[in-house]
Amino acid sequence: MKDDIFARVKPDKIDMLTKIVEAYDNLGVVSTLDRNSGQVVVRVTPDTWEDMMKILENLPFPIEIMAAEV
Repeated sequence: MKDDIFARVKPDKIDMLTKIVEAYDNLGVVSTLDRNSGQVVVRVTPDTWEDMMKILENLPFPIEIMAAEV
């Protein structure tokens, strides 16, 4: 089962988001959907979804969660 968290950040923060998520080994993977608008998807598993949501909610920059499916 695949779980995706769709979100939007400022385009210049996509790289920082990717690095932060990568720092939490095996919790999720960031893919850019549209670099110009800052749309990304964070791919997680059911076991890591809650932890990743906590991380995203506490980033040092704004993020808009568009959809989070469990």
